[in-house]
Formats: sequence, structure tokens, C-alpha cells
Amino acid sequence: MVSEAAEPHVPPAPPDLTAAAFFDVDNTMMMGASIFYFARGLAARKFFTSSDLAGFVWGQIKFRLGGRENKEDIKTHRERALSFVAGRTVAELTSISEEIYDELMADKIWSGTRALAQMHLDAGQRVWLVTATPIELAAIISRRLGLTGALGTVAETKDGVYTGRLVGDLLHGRAKAHAVRALASREGLNLKRCTAYSDSANDIPMLSAVGTAVAVNPDGGLRDVARARGWEIRDFRTGRKAAKIGVPSVLGVGALAGAVAAGMAYRRR
Repeated sequence: MVSEAAEPHVPPAPPDLTAAAFFDVDNTMMMGASIFYFARGLAARKFFTSSDLAGFVWGQIKFRLGGRENKEDIKTHRERALSFVAGRTVAELTSISEEIYDELMADKIWSGTRALAQMHLDAGQRVWLVTATPIELAAIISRRLGLTGALGTVAETKDGVYTGRLVGDLLHGRAKAHAVRALASREGLNLKRCTAYSDSANDIPMLSAVGTAVAVNPDGGLRDVARARGWEIRDFRTGRKAAKIGVPSVLGVGALAGAVAAGMAYRRR
């Protein structure tokens, strides 16, 4: 009797401690905006009204149509969100985030981008998400994908309860680049050996901070810069570009992320 040969054992790659990869979330790792799906989940649980959600959406539509972010709009939505979240517990938000990920986000992960992240993990490198999304939600997405960790917008808490204030500011634009540099310093990474992935021109500072930049499902501004600088472009979309396929896909950071940065805007019941 001939027994089948055992599958050859392939040992994992040794840790590559000085190289890492950084992934944006919205429209890069996930189709559409994570914060929009989170808002939908909270609205379904009656944590805030449909008019609140419509206000957040309208703020982002104004940004997209105007072509630039209005800092006053972001500030207004952020302050509104902070007033809603004050007094809620971290445990409550985290539990709800787990449920909403399963319900609305798990099937929105771009398989192509997920494969890129796995490529880095298989090479022994660490992989972080870097996003304006609240850190509680970003950490859940990272853990569910088997990644190293996440950098996100942080809301201040005291004794496990949100105070209604942010720790620092939104992790957006140049703040992402600063956060990546700080992480590299803390973890002993060589940024010249690191790779960053994003869909948005807002993340050009982060992409420019590493040795290898990759534009994933890029908007027009990032596509132009990527071509000019010789950056790799990966596009996993089909049909019309993401900017034209519906509200969830155009909702990025901007006003909506400002509105939910401290753990999402939801009212006390």
C-alpha cells in the first residue's frame, strides 16, 4: 500500500524587524467608508436619527463637490459628535463595533488589498492600518484581518467612559505621516524599507514618507501624482470609478470622519 507523501513543511519567514507596511482603510482596504457602515449600524440600533446621518453625508458631499476640505465644517461635525459620545462607555462602543463589522464590513474588504497585506505578513513584516477612523473600530478591523495593529483617531476616556474630547486631532492628511514616523521611531523601523498604500491624494504625505508607495484604487489627484513619481498603481475596482458608484464609496475622511472621530456620533437613549 502506497501512502501519500506528506505536504512539505514550509517554515514561516523570519521576522523582518525593520520593514513594515501601512494601509489606509477607506477605499483602500475596504470598499467604501468604514465610518459610513458604522453609522448605518448605529442608526439601525436607534443610537441617532436618520437626519443626523443625512447631515454627516451632506457635509462630505459638499467636500467632494467643492474639491477641498472645509476645516470649519470638520470642526463643527467633530464638536457635534463629541457632545453625543460623552458619557458612553468604551465597552459599549467596542461591543457594537464587533457586531457592525460582521454585519456590514466583513464582505466589503478588497480581496486584492488583503492579499497585498498578507504578502507582507508572509515576508515576516508587520502590517498596520493607518486611518482617521476611531481607533476602537480600526483595531477591530486590523484584528479581524490578522494584521499587527492600527493607528486611528483617539477619543479621550476616563475610567472607561468617553469625556467628549479628542486626544490630539483627527488622524488625517499630514497627521498620518507624523504618526507613521513616530511608530517607526518607536518600533525601530527603517522607513526606506517600508511600504504604504492609499487611495487618496490626502495621504500623499504618508506615501512620501516611506521607501515604496502604492496607489490603490486611486482618486484622480493621487493617480496623477503616482504616475508623475513612478509609484505603482493597483486598481481592484470594476466598472465606473469609485467616485461615481454611490455615497458609501465617496464617503472618505472629510466631514463625516470628523463627525465620528471620537467614537461615532450617537445620541443618548
